[in-house]
Amino acid sequence: MLKEMYEQPKTVTDTLMPRIKDGDIVIDELNMSDEEIKAIRKIFIVACGSAYHTGVTAKYVIEGLARIPVEVDVASEFRYRNPILEEGTMVIVISQSGETADTLAALRESQKLGHKVLGIVNVVGSSIAREADNVMYTWAGPEIAVATTKAYSAQLIALYLLAMKFAKVRGKLDETTFQELLEDLKRLPAQIEMLLSNKERIQRFANRYVGAKDVFFIGRGIDYAISMEGSLKLKEISYIHSEAYPAGELKHGTISLIEEGSLIIALATQPKLYQKTISNMTEVRSRGAKVMAITFESNKLMEKAADYVIYIPETDPYFANSLAIIPLQLLAYYIAIGKGCDVDKPRNLAKSVTVE
Repeated sequence: MLKEMYEQPKTVTDTLMPRIKDGDIVIDELNMSDEEIKAIRKIFIVACGSAYHTGVTAKYVIEGLARIPVEVDVASEFRYRNPILEEGTMVIVISQSGETADTLAALRESQKLGHKVLGIVNVVGSSIAREADNVMYTWAGPEIAVATTKAYSAQLIALYLLAMKFAKVRGKLDETTFQELLEDLKRLPAQIEMLLSNKERIQRFANRYVGAKDVFFIGRGIDYAISMEGSLKLKEISYIHSEAYPAGELKHGTISLIEEGSLIIALATQPKLYQKTISNMTEVRSRGAKVMAITFESNKLMEKAADYVIYIPETDPYFANSLAIIPLQLLAYYIAIGKGCDVDKPRNLAKSVTVE
């Protein structure tokens, strides 16, 4: 798992750079004309597990940049709920292995209803790659550890590229903003490498919480999507119970679980939502919780609001997941190692879920 985490800068580069040509985004595999992109009325993203979490991030990015409504479905729910796919609907299925049973069934259901499907997969020649109408590969290389890290990062990049491509074609991004976002994307590999090389603070923090029983991850907007993946990483390799919540939902019941010494991981990468998130952090600290915040280097507001702060380099807030997830992967890894868990092959889990 650690090896694959350290491969993420290369994974991001390999997925990103071949699709940037002469200052533009070129996704040949998409096989869609500008007219077809302009005709999209709605996008369904269907996936499972970590791939589903990248879809939740993509919802915010695509809706924010391209202004296309996006619905994100867990594949096992989508396939059985008789979804309404109207004319102008685009379906995107995401899977590392390309063999995920529920996601494959969702693909087939969409095609049966007369809609073309774009598959975002990592394994060349996999079932989804063969059956999807078009395939966008994530060039992560073989991922052996059960808990995904580098494939997750590659999926995010593929979805960012789609969002920007759609936004530009539909006239929602001017050229200056497009180029600024492109430069932010190009900086991500070096920024990820820097975060991986400065892992000592995360190690020290992880050592304190090897004995944690419950951990809550909170965030708003894209930060909620990051929280979902951070929570999953911790629970699947360390076996510590953890939950992710939209920060504003805490007061609607979950705050009753907060007690002296509870650990809260707060994501704060969306500047427009800083003050709202700080308010939630203050709420849990007043009830005895300890708070670790992950935020941008420029956000010094967190110093007083959190007990511990991990800073990530500056990038556009739409791309924050690619950086904020790195300390969360490291946190889960070092807590699991401290507990003596098998981080590469966690109990009860399989790399490819090929059955229901």
